[in-house]
Amino acid sequence: MPTTHTRAYGQFCGLARALEIVGERWSLLVVRDLVLGPKRYDELQAGLPKIPSSILSARLNELEAAGVIRRRVRGELNAGVVYELTQYGSELDQVLLDLGLWGARSLHQPKPGDILTLDSAILSLYTTFRPDVAEGVQVTYEIRYGDQMIVHALIEDGVAKVGEGRLPGADLIIKADHAAALLDLMSGTVAADEAVRGGRLAIEGEVADLQLFAQLFHVPAAPEPPEGIVVR
Repeated sequence: MPTTHTRAYGQFCGLARALEIVGERWSLLVVRDLVLGPKRYDELQAGLPKIPSSILSARLNELEAAGVIRRRVRGELNAGVVYELTQYGSELDQVLLDLGLWGARSLHQPKPGDILTLDSAILSLYTTFRPDVAEGVQVTYEIRYGDQMIVHALIEDGVAKVGEGRLPGADLIIKADHAAALLDLMSGTVAADEAVRGGRLAIEGEVADLQLFAQLFHVPAAPEPPEGIVVR
């Protein structure tokens, strides 16, 4: 598949070729935001608020030329042009989830200006979900990130379905003013009862369901940094 990239590694290697296609800055985040479905240009820009418009246009053109995404005119009135993953591009789904889990192991406290987008919040649950632990489990969750964003998760016998918005009748409502507090629970840094008792998380429901959440959505412990190196 031809591509408009000018940067090349000069190696006959699948990994090198993959990086030539999606290794430019912002490229994988564009793919990430299309994993959950087609988006208009302005929707992509809203999910990547720090990307310059010229760079977003360039990345979309490059990914389209490489056969990773395509443009499509939606039939709905005034829907306009949307971008979506091709079959080739959708094969990156599991790669993104695996890479996201690998990276989550090195997340600590957010830096000033760091944001959590809706797509990131949804994909973080798919990324950390453990189907083996969920076998035979039926439970529903609603997660509220402050007053701005709400996602929900339905777990049914090893399968997770995650989406935007409230979930009436959820077994447990989790209120996290800071995403890092939920990450600490999922990584085992803080136990469920300790997170509630200390005010890091608020819940409507049983602490036992919060502990189950931490088992269902789990971030493995990060490797210890070499001695003498401080992780900030």
